[in-house]
Amino acid sequence: MSDGRLPVQRRWIRWVIGAVVTLLILAIGWVAIRGISAVSEMQAVASSASQMRGFIADGELERAELVAPRVAQHAATAHDLTSDPIWRGFEFVPWLGANFTAVREVAEVADSVASDAVAPVLEIAGGIDLASFGFTGSKIDLAPLAEVEAPLAAASATLSAAETQAQQINADAALPPLADAVREMRDVVTEAATVVGALHGASVLLPPMLGADGPRTYVVAMQNNAELRSDGGIVGSLALMRAERGTISVVQQASTADFPPLTDPLPLSESTVALFAEGPGLYVQNITSIPDFTEAGAMLALRWEMQFGQKVDGVIAIDAVVAAHLLEATGDITFGPFTANSETILSILLSEVYATFPDPVEQDAVFAQAANELFAAALTRGDPQKLIAAFAVAAEENRIRIWSAHPEEETLLAASTLGGTLPVDGPRGPYVGVLLNDATGAKMDYYTEASISTAVGVCRGEPTTQVRVTWTNGAPADAEQTLPQYVTGNGIYGVHAGSVRTMIAIYGPEGANVRAVDRDGAEEGVQTTTLGTRSVVQHTVLLEPGESTTVTVSFTGTGAGDRLTRLQHTPTIGTPDTTRAEFTCE
Repeated sequence: MSDGRLPVQRRWIRWVIGAVVTLLILAIGWVAIRGISAVSEMQAVASSASQMRGFIADGELERAELVAPRVAQHAATAHDLTSDPIWRGFEFVPWLGANFTAVREVAEVADSVASDAVAPVLEIAGGIDLASFGFTGSKIDLAPLAEVEAPLAAASATLSAAETQAQQINADAALPPLADAVREMRDVVTEAATVVGALHGASVLLPPMLGADGPRTYVVAMQNNAELRSDGGIVGSLALMRAERGTISVVQQASTADFPPLTDPLPLSESTVALFAEGPGLYVQNITSIPDFTEAGAMLALRWEMQFGQKVDGVIAIDAVVAAHLLEATGDITFGPFTANSETILSILLSEVYATFPDPVEQDAVFAQAANELFAAALTRGDPQKLIAAFAVAAEENRIRIWSAHPEEETLLAASTLGGTLPVDGPRGPYVGVLLNDATGAKMDYYTEASISTAVGVCRGEPTTQVRVTWTNGAPADAEQTLPQYVTGNGIYGVHAGSVRTMIAIYGPEGANVRAVDRDGAEEGVQTTTLGTRSVVQHTVLLEPGESTTVTVSFTGTGAGDRLTRLQHTPTIGTPDTTRAEFTCE
């Protein structure tokens, strides 16, 4: 006869199950409470960081210093809440685990940035005004820069490591609210790394480059985006600038007419010849077709030396859009019959000048006046804080390229975006790129526009990266009748007036191979070569007014299919529409 009790073994099993369920419920409650608290702390980090960035941008560093401890406290708390063994254990739970991992990694990044980067940068605020970086009129105060180099170096290293870690966080695997938080924090870290890295680079490079140890001279090449080249646009005019003890002045100007074509081309890299033949080695206007500015900058310096017998310390290339950014800091300028502001300068320089002055000699004279007025305004009446912001935006858009004849400086420049080298793939992900070069022989790119998409996935078992470029000729249908002949080219180079001929080069990740190429869904003959270890494919397309074409290149192999793939492209007048598209295996 049973006494109603379960056998010992069954009771033991129930106790174990009950204990496990109880512990699981407690664990879930534990991580839920800590998770809610951690997300709240991270939201506080984002809010305080945004407030602090605003104070720094406004030059109110004392107020930024008051906010910094709050950022550090919230970040440290979030890190503590997501670092215990129970939290780490939940990272292995299928489907949900990625969310726990993402929150922990974001908290780690935020804590590292707040404690090891933000505090050191703000501690040097008393030594230099970060809002203007010592810039007053045509002079930069070089003295404080050496003092802040070391703390900026430490902060830059911390932020660089944090950015690499942040980029590795898989936001796509997290739930939408958490994914948005991860992406927001990632953007904040990238922005901070870029700004502090630029400040550190400036603290190292500005003193010698601006003549702290003796006078320096630099060729400034101004590019016209209405006739595209890989680095931005055709070289339209040049100037010689002198820097001595932080004081900057313009000492000479020249037009491309001062640089007649060479009889024998200067030596070029194999990839440059494969893409553009000998043009960059013969014509100064075409040197910026070279996509690596370490090669292009040295060649521009050589052409200046050959023409004027003056050795220079470096070359700076800027495009027309930089002028628009600078006028936001300087206000209006007047040159020839024009008065320009930041809203009108591009239409004047890239369109109206040609309609008003059909003679290229008169055009060059107006461009020289514009450059003179722009430099004078920037060096004498520009608001320092706005000038620094204008240069920062232009640099971020890859519209400023710098080459130095001094090897130690060139090494530092080549490692930065200002150096204009081909990108280097690494832990932050591989690069793909699009180079646009006009072959119309005119100024029709004022009417063109591009949209670029990238997609990554697996196709037939192989990781694949696709780059798709849509190129549009937006010129009016009656361009042949309504636009100046100098703008359309008037058929001189075999292109019907109003049409646009463009060379579109697309390169893939380092070590990847070209798997498929098509234009508007059909195969056609293309140029293929390599840029370093990158495969590159170049189409030459001809579009009538209103026409568009789409070029697609798929890459497989090393670096292909990486979700961290990043894009670089030729700076155009308007920023191309760049998107990450859904991958389709064709």
